[in-house]
Amino acid sequence: MRTLLSFGGESRTTSKEPPSPPRNERTATPPAAVSEAPRRPRATTRQRRRVATATAMGEPSREPAPRSSAKRRRRRGGRRRSSQAPQAQGPEARTQQAQAPQAQTQAAPQHAPVQIDADDGYVHQFGEMELTGPVAHSVSEMGYEDPSAIQSQAIPELRAGRDLVGQAITGSGKTAAFGIPICERIEVGARRVQAIVLVPTRELAMQVAREIERIGARRGVQVCPVFGGQPIKRQLTRLARGVDIVVGTPGRVMDHMNRRTLDLSAVKFAVLDEADEMLDIGFARDVEYILRHTPRSRQTMLFSATIPVFVRRLIHRYQNDPVWVRIGAEIQTVDEVDQIYYEVAERDKETAMREVLDALDDGARLLVFRRMQVGVERLVRSLRRDYPVMGLHGGMSQSERDAAMGRFREGSLPILVSTNVAARGIDVPEITHVVNYDMPDNVEEYVHRIGRTARMGRKGTAVSFLAEWDLEIFDKIVEHVGDSRLARHRLSIYS
Repeated sequence: MRTLLSFGGESRTTSKEPPSPPRNERTATPPAAVSEAPRRPRATTRQRRRVATATAMGEPSREPAPRSSAKRRRRRGGRRRSSQAPQAQGPEARTQQAQAPQAQTQAAPQHAPVQIDADDGYVHQFGEMELTGPVAHSVSEMGYEDPSAIQSQAIPELRAGRDLVGQAITGSGKTAAFGIPICERIEVGARRVQAIVLVPTRELAMQVAREIERIGARRGVQVCPVFGGQPIKRQLTRLARGVDIVVGTPGRVMDHMNRRTLDLSAVKFAVLDEADEMLDIGFARDVEYILRHTPRSRQTMLFSATIPVFVRRLIHRYQNDPVWVRIGAEIQTVDEVDQIYYEVAERDKETAMREVLDALDDGARLLVFRRMQVGVERLVRSLRRDYPVMGLHGGMSQSERDAAMGRFREGSLPILVSTNVAARGIDVPEITHVVNYDMPDNVEEYVHRIGRTARMGRKGTAVSFLAEWDLEIFDKIVEHVGDSRLARHRLSIYS
């Protein structure tokens, strides 16, 4: 017996017998079989030092043996081989095993995305136009039988590759006018952005993206809406996967460009929708920045209800000999809208609003316009005590805006108070009344507002509150619309 000092300072008594070999040496192969045994993984320098120290002190090594490749796989979560002995297989089992790889090979394409050929033979007569292939399938399923005026004139020109300026009021079918030609000509599966659509508001971005997705559904066209107020991580994930068309507001599109998550170098089609409103609210520089980062060979489409001077300047700079498609007069009104007005003092407008609401039948759905966000909030707070009402403006979070729009679309919310900009994304055919609580600043805006009702052949009513400061703009509206089209009503508070 002899006593040795351990590294911890404690005495340890060991036997005179020679120390047992380390665990990784107990199963050592005899010299004659070394060449036949499989090569073991090489131990690290740290492991070799610990084994040498333990051997010198007469202790067995406590360092585990280097892991084999199989152990490494099991440690990383790989497949663990069965420890049971293989069972004998008959001829039928061996035949099934041999056929298994072939069956797996045949089943694999079921998980791959199915690409439908653009020339699948399906034909859909869309008015005087003939649509073929998967897009024709989608348009037929959407119930489109007769094209609108803007669609019948714009689609043939866009199919021919021409730049285009389309002037038509809101709700005239502009989205399908550019969506159908783009979905027909897009290269599906290229995993790069080939079309960029710029819109002024989040709601309009979601609406346009949904419409284009439906048009290109049978071709597998991938559309990604990008806008502020939504977690950007979701947009980053979709863009990383690869999309064909991006629909977004200029600010968020520029954000993705600066992050280098959106590459526009392969863009073939650029669309400016509601261009007058987009430039009027301050997106002019952003729009020009985005267009300068697209190829000059692109096909550029601009759609706008009005063509003011700054829109004409954009057309001159970024479009190549565009075709002009004008639907109706320079500023047109909707014949199906009954237009009435009340002369009311500014301080009495809320009382007038309540009188109008109390006189409506059940089932009425109102879109009320206010000029400022603070005006929306004040009116909603006041009316909420007695009426089901919600507001919509740019200062709200995206979840609040989505909740208000969702309820208004489904009909559970009959009254929506909105600013003019936020209302650009509202496309609800069931709107029965538009109320100009605050008069618009110009005739074009008036036409935009009343165009939110009387959709798809329905009748609608436009109500305007004419205060003491609104006489100048009212005279211009009367000059354009005609005195016979505007009916004056009196409020009970002044009778």
